[in-house]
Amino acid sequence: MPTVLQVKGFRFFFFQSEAVSAPHIHIESGDKYAGFRLRPVELEKSIGYDAKEISEVKEIIAGNLGLIMGKWNEHLSQQD
Repeated sequence: MPTVLQVKGFRFFFFQSEAVSAPHIHIESGDKYAGFRLRPVELEKSIGYDAKEISEVKEIIAGNLGLIMGKWNEHLSQQD
């Protein structure tokens, strides 16, 4: 699970074998988990996060979207 970013206790990552999926990112902290679609930045799934945390995660993704998409594309190229 390549870690893309760690901010404010949140770990943003991809799973190894998901290159065939639409661009998205997984987030975890402690026993909480969320998944966000990247285009547009939109929540797909959340377990344990409250609305404030989801908003904070969404802002972090939006503010780092260029970096995250670059890592996604790099991740895709390694799957070939």
